[in-house]
Amino acid sequence: MTCGHSRYKPRTGRGKTLVAYKKLRYFPITPILQRLFMSPRTAEHMTWHQAHHAVDGVMVHPSDGEAWKRFNSVHPHFSAESRNVRLGLCTDGFNPFGSFAAPYSCWPVILTVYNLPPGMCMRPEFMFLSTVIPGPRSPGRNIDVCLRPLIDELAQLWSSGALTYDISRKQNFLMKAALMWTINDFPAYGMLSGWSTHGKLACPYCMENNKAFTLANGGKASFFDCHRRFLPLHHRYRKNRKDFFVGRVEKDVVSPRLSGEELHDVVSKYGDIVFGLQSGKQKFPGFGLTHNWVKRSIFFELPYWKTNLLRHNLDVMHIEKNMFENIFNTVMDVKGKTKDNIKARLDIALYCNRKNMELVYDESRVAKPRASFVLEKNAQLLVYKWLKSLRFPDGHASNISRLVNIEDCRLYGMKSHDCHMFMQTLIPLAFRDLLPKRIWDALTEISHFFRDICSNKLNVDHIERLQTNIVETLCKLEMIFPPSFFDSMEHLPIHLPFEAKARGPVQYRWMYPFERLDITVAM
Repeated sequence: MTCGHSRYKPRTGRGKTLVAYKKLRYFPITPILQRLFMSPRTAEHMTWHQAHHAVDGVMVHPSDGEAWKRFNSVHPHFSAESRNVRLGLCTDGFNPFGSFAAPYSCWPVILTVYNLPPGMCMRPEFMFLSTVIPGPRSPGRNIDVCLRPLIDELAQLWSSGALTYDISRKQNFLMKAALMWTINDFPAYGMLSGWSTHGKLACPYCMENNKAFTLANGGKASFFDCHRRFLPLHHRYRKNRKDFFVGRVEKDVVSPRLSGEELHDVVSKYGDIVFGLQSGKQKFPGFGLTHNWVKRSIFFELPYWKTNLLRHNLDVMHIEKNMFENIFNTVMDVKGKTKDNIKARLDIALYCNRKNMELVYDESRVAKPRASFVLEKNAQLLVYKWLKSLRFPDGHASNISRLVNIEDCRLYGMKSHDCHMFMQTLIPLAFRDLLPKRIWDALTEISHFFRDICSNKLNVDHIERLQTNIVETLCKLEMIFPPSFFDSMEHLPIHLPFEAKARGPVQYRWMYPFERLDITVAM
């Protein structure tokens, strides 16, 4: 796969050195994987995933998940050799010159090894930099061109393998490797999968079978009232005409998820696109209406990719962060960030039956009645003063008190882990006795959901209960917050229990360890 663009810039004079338009730095992964078997410290642990005997119904490692077991059954020739390597891939853009420098987006591509036990897996020394895609801009869908060397090497490691010496067994063997899935935030999900994560069809699971719509006044895609179809057929919420989309009775059921083979067949019908700097804007017919495909992902060139149960991960870290910010900014009525603004109230009058939240027009002004989910000013000050006085055990969280500005009634500089800790620990405490009980109950349920889904030990029966509970919790939130509150990030939690059941604990497939490694790469 090439873009067809000239590799070098035009010469400006005789004898000038050819200057490339863009430089890609690639580090072969085969020697790196071979060294894992040449070291006595790691060689014996590379077969842990097969020697590990899982307790029925309990998952502590990706090897306990359905996706790993499905891969073993579909490719027995690969799973027969326990030393064959299972990999995960992560890429994300960052500015190596710091947040105060000129905009620059550099994209490292990092691989991690899943053969290792939980105590070693996802540690920095077992996460390997394979590619550096330079900026200054994001590669976008052209990232496939930059991934070509890596895909070629992965295909070779699958088909031919590499002769490797195993020091723990004092013998040579033919090492093969397979890529299990990718790990990335939601925009990068679209870049790697080929399914655009923008607009009404942003969800890569529901695809074109969702009921998202564009807000008439807000102008953005809303996933309001898209969750009742996940409920049992006789659930009382399905017949509720008042608290959801006005006058709507939900009769639809969830569409089945497409397999990798089915997705490959669908996207192959649209053909190929032209990559490169001069490719221009290319769209398949029906984009944004019947589908969101922008390309056929280069990963489908791997012979086993379409047989994988799941190929890309929804990043729990970013979903949790975005959901926390929406909840906190709306409940605390943060100016410029709350989802309860004038346009939201205009949309409420169109889509909901909530007369108490509609705008009140006087002769000289427009009044916005305070919603039941918004704290009064004195209650907001009480929360910020409480946060200012908080102290945590060393290593548990950052010093949130430094982020609180009581005069402005704002939190400044909240990092992803701060949002993670606040969402799972502080939300039920901060708003207790300040919000009506039904609203506090719904916020507490979403807090407990993220706490449970992020556990380092998952029980299959408990995950199935989480799947049932998250549907009802999202429906409760829909009865509380305006349609503008529900963007794609508020919809994606409904798919997280399915991914947890298929892939195991989220600690092996979220962005935290990779973003820490990005900082190391930048230094």
